Amino acid sequence: MSEEAFQKAAEEVKQLKAKPTDAEMLEIYSLYKQATVGDVNTARPGMLDFAGKAKWDAWDAKKGMSKEDAVKAYISKVEELKGKYGI
Repeated sequence: MSEEAFQKAAEEVKQLKAKPTDAEMLEIYSLYKQATVGDVNTARPGMLDFAGKAKWDAWDAKKGMSKEDAVKAYISKVEELKGKYGI
């Protein structure tokens, strides 16, 4: 998968007609972070930052996934969401 296809998917996910579920958003977030940054490189947010902890945990679950695999999974997930929610 090319960097172009990844960037296109990153733009398209912002144009969905309806907001995906929280679980879908966490999956997209974690795959994007794994593809662009790699393994988690920050400390887990504090106990009162519920959204931050959920995002961190989702990203941490992708630990060890290669950038290439994360890019492929991200593009695939965006395509799935486009089919489900429209663009």
